Amino acid sequence: MHYWMQEKTRPLGVTIIAILIVISGVLILIVGIGLIFVVFGAIPLAIGLAYLVMAYGLLNGRGWAWTISTIVLIIGIIIQIISIPRTISSGSSLSGDIISIAISVFILYYLYRPHVKSYFGRTVF
Repeated sequence: MHYWMQEKTRPLGVTIIAILIVISGVLILIVGIGLIFVVFGAIPLAIGLAYLVMAYGLLNGRGWAWTISTIVLIIGIIIQIISIPRTISSGSSLSGDIISIAISVFILYYLYRPHVKSYFGRTVF
């Protein structure tokens, strides 16, 4: 088999991330469907559909999915960090916020691993 005929092998971590995104997307869609009769129902519906499209792209090694995922993760990390003072002032536990930030940072790190970037057709420097 020639090198240009070889299929890309999807890294296991990408599969796991995509499955988690599908689960999140479906749950958000359910919330959106539940709220469809309210003005705010359209927002979770759109987000849920976007998650499903993003998961499709990740599973199929689409470069745009890698780009969108990294942007969404960075924005999410920033929002999570900004919300820490609110958590502290409300007297809530920081452990959930810290775990959420750590997971997002780990996924972002993983997406930048050379074999993962290569799967998405990103140049590895």
